[in-house]
Amino acid sequence: MISIQNRDTELSLHLYKVFAKSFKSVSEHTVSSGKIPGFNSTAFAVLELLYLKGQQPIQQIGANLLLQSGNVTYVIDKLESHGLLIRRPCPNDRRVSYADLTETGRVLMDEAHPPYAQQLTSAFSGLDEQEKLQLITLLKKMGKEAQRLSPATRKS
Repeated sequence: MISIQNRDTELSLHLYKVFAKSFKSVSEHTVSSGKIPGFNSTAFAVLELLYLKGQQPIQQIGANLLLQSGNVTYVIDKLESHGLLIRRPCPNDRRVSYADLTETGRVLMDEAHPPYAQQLTSAFSGLDEQEKLQLITLLKKMGKEAQRLSPATRKS
């Protein structure tokens, strides 16, 4: 007879494998479509964030994209040197700088983002609208609890 704890562990292990395989499959769609010649996927993610949300404090870009601050600085420097974004100082706080798309960056994303979005739509086409909403809710719930229990976020 399988104990409840063993069954929960067995299901958790299986869920992790299914989740990881699904994530890999969906990620392959983003890698193939979220490319801009000469830039990596991190640069595309920064451009996409600015494209969809508008100017952002540079210090928050890394947190939004789950990146190390050094990586963000490097990517922003590269995008700025190519004329795709600009830094703007915050008028109220000298410690804060914003990143924003230039017109060139906006035009580039106007071309690059629709095929990327369509590729993701295709990747999730196995789910109907209700299932997508349900999955979003469940993944948020799972992620929040995992973060709460994470050794990295626990307080001593």
